[in-house]
Amino acid sequence: MPQGDPPQAAGPVEFYFDPISPYGYLASTQIEALAARYGREVDWRPVLLGVTVMKVMGLPPLTQTPLKKDYLAHDKPRMASLLGVPLVEHGLQNVNSLAACRAFLWLKAKDAALAKRFASRIYARLWVEGRDITPAESVADEAAALGVDRAVVLAAIESREMKDALKAAVEAAIAKCVFGVPTFIVDGEPIWGVDRLWMLEHWLRHGDWKPH
Repeated sequence: MPQGDPPQAAGPVEFYFDPISPYGYLASTQIEALAARYGREVDWRPVLLGVTVMKVMGLPPLTQTPLKKDYLAHDKPRMASLLGVPLVEHGLQNVNSLAACRAFLWLKAKDAALAKRFASRIYARLWVEGRDITPAESVADEAAALGVDRAVVLAAIESREMKDALKAAVEAAIAKCVFGVPTFIVDGEPIWGVDRLWMLEHWLRHGDWKPH
């Protein structure tokens, strides 16, 4: 294979995300274009940081971690600037993504492309517009903006089926050792962090970890 040519297109890039993460938001603005350059699809998979970080790992949120929280406050805007995307510090408290992730999975089962557009709207609502994504009504508003029946979305969010689906999705992510977001898994290779997009691109281009 000539140097610089991507390996033959294989499976999708798994993109594990939680809308409450600013770094997940930043990755969401880049991942589709990056994968497309190498002929790959992206499989968006929701995970809950409240489970992986706080319950499984037993760690406090980064925003409550001494020293690290100050670094993050400095790092997030510069990363957004480097990527050329907007990001606001919303200042909201106790934001959670349960309703958004359930709605995403319900939409994904019907139309994966629509679900991605919905997830992007949820990310923008929180990290560009600075508006809460916790209430089911707010989540339904974003789905309705894409032409989805608001009442049907609200019912899906509260359904046992979607609650169980999200639980299963989180357990599946944990089984693959996904502990934070964004995490990408490509051809069995796990890559964590928006600052490791360059590593993801290296793999997509070369299919190995050798210097080129």
